[in-house]
Amino acid sequence: MARVAAITEEVTQGAAGAQAQDHFVAENFRRNYRANLYYGMFGQTGFRLIYAPTFIPAYIHQLTGSDALVGSGAALLQLGMIFSPIFSASRLDHAPRILPHAMRTGAAMRAVILALALAGWFLRGWAELALTLACLFLLGLFTGAQRVAFQLLMAKVIPIDRRGRLQAWRNFTGGIIAAVLSYGAGIWLIDRNALGNGYATTFFLTFLLTSIGLLILVRLLREPDTPAPHRRVGFIDRLKQLPQLLSDRDYRHFLVAQGFCVLARIASPFFILYAGARIGMDGRVIGLLAFCYLGADTLANLLWGYMGDRTGYRATLIASLSIWIGSIILLLAVDAAWAAYLCFCGLGAASAGYLMSQQTMVLEFGERRQAAMRLGLSTTLEGAVAAAGPLVGGIVAALAGYVPLFGTALACLLISLVVLLLGVREPRLRRAEVIARTRAADDWADPPVLR
Repeated sequence: MARVAAITEEVTQGAAGAQAQDHFVAENFRRNYRANLYYGMFGQTGFRLIYAPTFIPAYIHQLTGSDALVGSGAALLQLGMIFSPIFSASRLDHAPRILPHAMRTGAAMRAVILALALAGWFLRGWAELALTLACLFLLGLFTGAQRVAFQLLMAKVIPIDRRGRLQAWRNFTGGIIAAVLSYGAGIWLIDRNALGNGYATTFFLTFLLTSIGLLILVRLLREPDTPAPHRRVGFIDRLKQLPQLLSDRDYRHFLVAQGFCVLARIASPFFILYAGARIGMDGRVIGLLAFCYLGADTLANLLWGYMGDRTGYRATLIASLSIWIGSIILLLAVDAAWAAYLCFCGLGAASAGYLMSQQTMVLEFGERRQAAMRLGLSTTLEGAVAAAGPLVGGIVAALAGYVPLFGTALACLLISLVVLLLGVREPRLRRAEVIARTRAADDWADPPVLR
């Protein structure tokens, strides 16, 4: 009886804390909405210049002329994301506040981008390449931690039925700026070798934009305390709890689908090299392809955000994979400049849909208290698969060419699509079913939160 009373008291306190948090979120919604929107306008603008499959692959290819090293750079970027998400999640799922951790990891990311620019300006030869590759690894390391922190932070202060449209407008405004800047960077910075190294100047511009976004977020955002957080346990003990998450069939199949999606990205750094080989590669072409990719990403975010809020994000993920598949087929089938530009439009739209769907869906499986570890596990899986993928992709591209590489990516996307269609239910429908069953079953001795 004492155990039952303790469990009942814990559940009651947790419910009261959740109600207090919901009230805080409602009171500060407009302020926090603006904070996330402005952060996206500047912070996401800068990071898109780094993560778009244009500038970094082209930069490393210019330094080395090697497809294998292009793949190695992309692999190092993902390698850093293997361990940091789980470590970050294990720290945050018992923390009353997330914002301080998010600020530290965000500042570290921006310092790495600044180092990337300085390496381009002041180093040459193998020293420049070595520091560039080291910066890519560190950037991935801090990115993994930041993704967990910032996704949890948004989930904490923005209601679930508003997150899609917030991400849509945040990515839309940031994407417009990024698309224009990418075109300008290609023509005015890279082609003219601004300040002695056009790529380094582009990275420094990225550093400035992302720093402005971080400062706006820390000044505006208001975060409530986490109701009933987990007790603090060791990192190894937290890892032992991961099999409990995998007992969820839908979430397990979702991870499989996500893994094949990430594996398909082994081809991403080589799309621009393949297109450049067919239509010519210079600063103008790089800028135009980046503009197509980021412009389509920008416009598609509005569609994905509103569609996801209305229907759930399983539907947007399915649509994104279909566009991704069609874009690769177009690039392979049609040897024309317009096909290359249209392909990059499709890749940008698909990337926007995949990222928004994956990051939002993972928050909707299971309970709110488990969100940190689900994010950590998903991000770690993504980093592990993505770390090996580009390296293998670079070797395949060097030995067999781009076409077999793109064919492998297509096969992975098709497998992911089949798993998603047959093995994953819409998380919101699951949540509605759980709530209905919970209300019907008056079982306080073994409440649903502990099952």
